[in-house]
Amino acid sequence: MEFQLQVDPVIGYVNSDIDPSLDLYAEIDRLKKEKNAVLLAHYYQEPAIQDIADFIGDSLGLARKAAETEADIIVFAGVHFMAETAKIINPGKTVLLPDLNAGCSLADACPADEFAEFKARYPNHIVISYINCTAATKAQSDIICTSSNAEHIVRQIPESQPIIFAPDRNLGGYLNKKLGREMVLWDGVCIVHQTFSEQKLVRLKVRNPGVPVLAHPECDEPVLRHADFIGSTSQIRRYTVEEPHDTFIVATEEGILYQMQKDSPGKTFIPAPPESGCSCSQCPHMRLNTIEKLYLCLKHEAPEIHLDEAIRIRALQPIEKMLEMSQSIV
Repeated sequence: MEFQLQVDPVIGYVNSDIDPSLDLYAEIDRLKKEKNAVLLAHYYQEPAIQDIADFIGDSLGLARKAAETEADIIVFAGVHFMAETAKIINPGKTVLLPDLNAGCSLADACPADEFAEFKARYPNHIVISYINCTAATKAQSDIICTSSNAEHIVRQIPESQPIIFAPDRNLGGYLNKKLGREMVLWDGVCIVHQTFSEQKLVRLKVRNPGVPVLAHPECDEPVLRHADFIGSTSQIRRYTVEEPHDTFIVATEEGILYQMQKDSPGKTFIPAPPESGCSCSQCPHMRLNTIEKLYLCLKHEAPEIHLDEAIRIRALQPIEKMLEMSQSIV
């Protein structure tokens, strides 16, 4: 088909000119209706994409929406493993990702072949894998988890049962410490959450006495030590709505601040400082998606996510187990 020729095999997205007179918001809305498409967007997407999405959420919420949708086409404004998850759950639907190069440092740090060798060294362990991993790694797992439900899931595993937790060592270490477990951890990290500076955070707290620090469990342990609340993006967002404080220091990808400000326009949200001189913390992979790429993706129905069927079937089982074990989580 013609649209397939417009996907540059190197850059990974539809490379086509756009009429500058087009209202892309209106065009995307028209195409969604015309094609019976749904747009799912992660909190870490740019505000323009969040504004046009049918559903905005974290990994657990997006996985649930992907499982529930009746749309023929799922456009996933997120990163590659998220679109893969949607395809695993919906093999009969077309799943699109605006830019195939929108990857994930955690997923990239856990190659399936190396993980298979690692897993073989612990034959009596079950595998709980953070959703931030490839379909091939999911296929080697017993249960998938997200930052929203990881603690809930680990608590359901008997303490006598040894566990491998992959690929995020920070989330796994946080759970080990909080729950008194000794899970074997794969050595992977998120490049965004690892950048926050403990020293700069302490200085920021001194300048803002009494202001609570909210942190994602993917952050390094020294940063988590200073947090008043640790949770997923959705949990952090909810906390800022429910708590009476008017100012918060937030240690996670800054895309979530957009929704927080919309929830509570009278409150102040201060991004936690990274080690570098930059005053922001953005995921470079998430930000590869743009309104322009989103429009072209939906117009040409490309790039499309394809999976080996054997891997998809094996990867589906631990995802379904996760959804079953986390039904009580709001």
